[in-house]
Amino acid sequence: MKNTKKPVKTPAKAPKAAAKPKVAFFDFASCEGCQLQITNLGELLLDVLGAVDVVEFREAISEKWDGDYDVVFIEGSIGDHHAEERLKKIRARAKVLIAYGACACTGGVNGMKNSFELDEIRASVYGKDYKLFDSTPTKAIHQVVKVDYSINGCPIYAPELVEVLKSALRGLPYTVPDNPVCAECKLNENVCMYERGLACLGPWTKAGCNSWCVNNGNICYGCRGEVSNPAKNANDVISKYNLKPELIKAKFDMYNKCKEGVK
Repeated sequence: MKNTKKPVKTPAKAPKAAAKPKVAFFDFASCEGCQLQITNLGELLLDVLGAVDVVEFREAISEKWDGDYDVVFIEGSIGDHHAEERLKKIRARAKVLIAYGACACTGGVNGMKNSFELDEIRASVYGKDYKLFDSTPTKAIHQVVKVDYSINGCPIYAPELVEVLKSALRGLPYTVPDNPVCAECKLNENVCMYERGLACLGPWTKAGCNSWCVNNGNICYGCRGEVSNPAKNANDVISKYNLKPELIKAKFDMYNKCKEGVK
Protein backbone atom coordinates (compact mmCIF):
# COMPACT_ATOMS: atom_id res chain seq x y z
CA MET A 1 0.00 0.00 0.00
CA LYS A 2 1.40 3.41 -1.08
CA ASN A 3 2.19 6.03 1.51
CA THR A 4 0.06 9.02 0.47
CA LYS A 5 1.24 11.37 3.22
CA LYS A 6 3.15 14.40 1.97
CA PRO A 7 6.56 14.86 3.53
CA VAL A 8 6.64 17.62 6.08
CA LYS A 9 9.07 20.37 5.12
CA THR A 10 11.39 21.52 7.82
CA PRO A 11 11.25 25.32 7.96
CA ALA A 12 14.51 26.94 6.91
CA LYS A 13 16.44 28.51 9.72
CA ALA A 14 16.55 32.28 9.57
CA PRO A 15 20.07 33.58 9.07
CA LYS A 16 21.68 34.89 12.22
CA ALA A 17 21.73 38.66 12.43
CA ALA A 18 25.22 40.09 12.26
CA ALA A 19 26.54 41.11 15.64
CA LYS A 20 26.51 44.85 16.19
CA PRO A 21 29.85 46.56 16.72
CA LYS A 22 30.79 46.74 20.39
CA VAL A 23 31.21 50.39 21.40
CA ALA A 24 32.43 51.77 24.74
CA PHE A 25 32.95 55.21 26.27
CA PHE A 26 35.67 55.95 28.82
CA ASP A 27 36.57 59.11 30.71
CA PHE A 28 39.80 60.40 32.18
CA ALA A 29 40.54 63.91 33.57
CA SER A 30 37.56 65.94 32.39
CA CYS A 31 34.23 67.43 33.41
CA GLU A 32 32.39 64.66 31.47
CA GLY A 33 30.53 67.34 29.51
CA CYS A 34 31.22 65.56 26.22
CA GLN A 35 29.59 62.38 27.52
CA LEU A 36 26.62 64.47 28.61
CA GLN A 37 26.49 65.91 25.11
CA ILE A 38 26.03 62.37 23.77
CA THR A 39 23.18 61.59 26.15
CA ASN A 40 21.53 64.83 24.98
CA LEU A 41 21.45 63.74 21.34
CA GLY A 42 17.74 62.96 21.65
CA GLU A 43 16.21 61.16 18.67
CA LEU A 44 19.58 61.15 16.94
CA LEU A 45 20.92 59.03 19.81
CA LEU A 46 18.29 56.36 19.05
CA ASP A 47 19.57 56.11 15.47
CA VAL A 48 23.12 55.74 16.74
CA LEU A 49 22.15 53.10 19.30
CA GLY A 50 20.32 51.16 16.59
CA ALA A 51 23.59 50.64 14.73
CA VAL A 52 25.87 49.68 17.63
CA ASP A 53 25.93 47.77 20.90
CA VAL A 54 27.07 50.10 23.70
CA VAL A 55 28.76 47.81 26.21
CA GLU A 56 30.33 50.38 28.55
CA PHE A 57 29.33 53.98 29.21
CA ARG A 58 29.66 55.02 32.85
CA GLU A 59 27.57 58.15 32.34
CA ALA A 60 24.55 56.13 31.23
CA ILE A 61 24.85 52.41 32.11
CA SER A 62 26.38 50.31 34.90
CA GLU A 63 27.34 47.25 32.82
CA LYS A 64 30.96 46.25 32.26
CA TRP A 65 32.42 44.36 29.28
CA ASP A 66 35.30 41.92 29.51
CA GLY A 67 35.87 41.36 25.79
CA ASP A 68 37.40 43.43 23.02
CA TYR A 69 35.87 46.59 21.60
CA ASP A 70 35.23 47.54 17.99
CA VAL A 71 35.20 51.26 18.79
CA VAL A 72 36.10 53.13 21.97
CA PHE A 73 35.54 56.81 22.69
CA ILE A 74 37.98 58.45 25.10
CA GLU A 75 37.13 61.67 26.91
CA GLY A 76 39.60 63.55 29.09
CA SER A 77 43.33 64.14 29.34
CA ILE A 78 46.03 62.06 31.02
CA GLY A 79 47.57 63.47 34.20
CA ASP A 80 49.14 60.58 36.15
CA HIS A 81 50.85 57.21 35.64
CA HIS A 82 47.76 55.24 36.64
CA ALA A 83 45.67 56.92 33.93
CA GLU A 84 48.40 56.34 31.37
CA GLU A 85 48.55 52.60 32.09
CA ARG A 86 44.75 52.30 32.08
CA LEU A 87 44.57 54.05 28.71
CA LYS A 88 47.16 51.68 27.23
CA LYS A 89 45.14 48.67 28.39
CA ILE A 90 41.99 50.07 26.77
CA ARG A 91 43.90 50.75 23.55
CA ALA A 92 45.10 47.13 23.48
CA ARG A 93 41.47 45.90 23.50
CA ALA A 94 40.17 48.36 20.89
CA LYS A 95 40.15 48.04 17.11
CA VAL A 96 39.42 51.76 16.74
CA LEU A 97 40.06 54.53 19.25
CA ILE A 98 38.36 57.93 19.00
CA ALA A 99 39.54 60.86 21.13
CA TYR A 100 36.65 63.21 21.69
CA GLY A 101 36.54 66.61 23.31
CA ALA A 102 39.23 69.23 23.83
CA CYS A 103 40.71 67.51 26.89
CA ALA A 104 41.32 64.32 24.91
CA CYS A 105 42.42 65.99 21.65
CA THR A 106 44.57 68.90 22.82
CA GLY A 107 44.86 68.51 26.61
CA GLY A 108 42.07 71.05 27.16
CA VAL A 109 41.89 73.29 30.22
CA ASN A 110 43.78 70.63 32.20
CA GLY A 111 46.82 71.51 30.11
CA MET A 112 47.20 74.81 31.97
CA LYS A 113 48.80 72.68 34.68
CA ASN A 114 51.86 72.47 32.41
CA SER A 115 52.51 76.22 32.81
CA PHE A 116 53.70 75.63 36.39
CA GLU A 117 56.21 73.52 38.24
CA LEU A 118 54.64 70.13 38.92
CA ASP A 119 55.40 70.15 42.65
CA GLU A 120 53.90 73.63 42.94
CA ILE A 121 50.66 72.36 41.42
CA ARG A 122 50.65 69.20 43.55
CA ALA A 123 51.17 71.20 46.76
CA SER A 124 48.42 73.62 45.77
CA VAL A 125 45.95 70.78 45.19
CA TYR A 126 46.93 68.20 47.82
CA GLY A 127 48.59 70.27 50.55
CA LYS A 128 51.61 69.25 52.64
CA ASP A 129 51.24 65.54 51.82
CA TYR A 130 51.30 66.16 48.05
CA LYS A 131 54.12 63.68 47.50
CA LEU A 132 51.71 60.86 48.35
CA PHE A 133 49.69 61.65 45.23
CA ASP A 134 50.86 60.73 41.75
CA SER A 135 50.80 63.46 39.12
CA THR A 136 52.44 64.00 35.74
CA PRO A 137 52.36 66.79 33.14
CA THR A 138 49.05 66.78 31.28
CA LYS A 139 48.99 64.87 27.99
CA ALA A 140 46.45 64.63 25.20
CA ILE A 141 45.41 61.07 24.29
CA HIS A 142 47.48 60.90 21.10
CA GLN A 143 50.58 61.74 23.15
CA VAL A 144 50.16 58.40 24.97
CA VAL A 145 48.56 55.97 22.48
CA LYS A 146 47.62 55.80 18.81
CA VAL A 147 44.41 57.71 17.99
CA ASP A 148 42.42 56.77 14.90
CA TYR A 149 39.88 59.62 14.87
CA SER A 150 39.54 62.94 16.71
CA ILE A 151 36.43 64.96 17.56
CA ASN A 152 37.55 68.36 18.76
CA GLY A 153 35.61 70.88 20.85
CA CYS A 154 34.45 71.74 24.36
CA PRO A 155 31.96 70.24 24.39
CA ILE A 156 31.89 68.25 21.15
CA TYR A 157 29.59 69.32 18.33
CA ALA A 158 27.07 66.45 18.26
CA PRO A 159 26.58 66.22 14.45
CA GLU A 160 30.34 65.78 14.06
CA LEU A 161 30.32 62.85 16.49
CA VAL A 162 27.73 61.08 14.36
CA GLU A 163 29.79 61.66 11.20
CA VAL A 164 32.96 60.35 12.83
CA LEU A 165 31.18 57.26 14.17
CA LYS A 166 29.80 56.53 10.69
CA SER A 167 33.32 56.84 9.26
CA ALA A 168 34.76 54.58 11.96
CA LEU A 169 32.13 51.86 11.43
CA ARG A 170 32.70 51.92 7.66
CA GLY A 171 36.47 52.09 7.90
CA LEU A 172 36.54 55.44 6.12
CA PRO A 173 38.82 58.36 6.93
CA TYR A 174 37.60 61.52 8.62
CA THR A 175 39.70 64.66 8.64
CA VAL A 176 39.14 67.49 11.10
CA PRO A 177 38.61 70.67 9.02
CA ASP A 178 41.77 72.78 8.78
CA ASN A 179 40.16 76.08 7.78
CA PRO A 180 39.38 78.68 10.49
CA VAL A 181 36.09 79.08 12.31
CA CYS A 182 35.79 82.48 10.58
CA ALA A 183 34.82 80.64 7.37
CA GLU A 184 31.77 79.18 9.11
CA CYS A 185 31.01 82.51 10.79
CA LYS A 186 30.75 84.20 7.40
CA LEU A 187 28.46 81.46 6.08
CA ASN A 188 26.26 81.98 9.15
CA GLU A 189 26.27 85.76 8.53
CA ASN A 190 27.60 86.58 11.99
CA VAL A 191 28.93 90.05 12.75
CA CYS A 192 32.67 89.68 13.39
CA MET A 193 33.50 89.80 17.10
CA TYR A 194 36.46 92.08 16.32
CA GLU A 195 34.03 94.62 14.91
CA ARG A 196 32.33 94.48 18.31
CA GLY A 197 35.63 95.15 20.09
CA LEU A 198 36.12 91.58 21.33
CA ALA A 199 39.25 89.42 20.87
CA CYS A 200 38.02 86.18 19.28
CA LEU A 201 40.18 83.13 18.44
CA GLY A 202 38.16 82.20 15.35
CA PRO A 203 40.94 83.18 12.90
CA TRP A 204 43.29 80.60 14.42
CA THR A 205 40.90 77.81 15.42
CA LYS A 206 39.93 74.77 13.37
CA ALA A 207 36.40 74.85 11.99
CA GLY A 208 33.88 72.02 12.21
CA CYS A 209 31.59 73.35 14.95
CA ASN A 210 29.44 75.49 12.63
CA SER A 211 30.73 78.57 14.57
CA TRP A 212 28.57 77.35 17.42
CA CYS A 213 29.73 79.81 20.11
CA VAL A 214 29.66 82.90 17.90
CA ASN A 215 26.20 81.98 16.62
CA ASN A 216 25.05 82.29 20.23
CA GLY A 217 26.74 85.62 20.94
CA ASN A 218 30.01 84.37 22.42
CA ILE A 219 33.59 84.56 21.20
CA CYS A 220 35.57 81.56 19.96
CA TYR A 221 37.87 80.28 22.72
CA GLY A 222 40.00 78.01 20.53
CA CYS A 223 38.68 74.73 21.95
CA ARG A 224 38.97 72.91 18.59
CA GLY A 225 42.71 73.37 18.32
CA GLU A 226 44.92 75.44 16.07
CA VAL A 227 44.85 75.45 12.26
CA SER A 228 48.05 74.15 10.68
CA ASN A 229 49.10 77.57 9.34
CA PRO A 230 47.94 80.09 11.97
CA ALA A 231 50.36 82.83 10.91
CA LYS A 232 48.47 83.30 7.62
CA ASN A 233 45.48 84.76 9.47
CA ALA A 234 47.27 85.89 12.63
CA ASN A 235 49.43 88.58 11.04
CA ASP A 236 46.51 90.21 9.22
CA VAL A 237 44.18 90.20 12.22
CA ILE A 238 46.83 91.30 14.74
CA SER A 239 47.86 94.16 12.46
CA LYS A 240 44.34 95.30 11.56
CA TYR A 241 43.06 95.37 15.15
CA ASN A 242 46.35 96.34 16.83
CA LEU A 243 46.40 93.23 19.02
CA LYS A 244 49.17 92.07 21.31
CA PRO A 245 50.41 88.62 20.15
CA GLU A 246 50.99 87.61 23.79
CA LEU A 247 47.29 88.24 24.50
CA ILE A 248 46.25 85.85 21.73
CA LYS A 249 48.77 83.23 22.89
CA ALA A 250 47.56 83.47 26.49
CA LYS A 251 43.93 83.05 25.42
CA PHE A 252 44.83 80.12 23.15
CA ASP A 253 46.76 78.35 25.90
CA MET A 254 43.54 77.91 27.88
CA TYR A 255 42.67 74.86 25.76
CA ASN A 256 45.89 74.19 23.87
CA LYS A 257 48.83 74.22 26.27
CA CYS A 258 49.61 70.60 25.29
CA LYS A 259 49.39 71.38 21.57
CA GLU A 260 52.99 70.39 20.79
CA GLY A 261 52.62 67.51 18.36
CA VAL A 262 48.83 67.85 18.12
CA LYS A 263 47.51 67.16 14.62
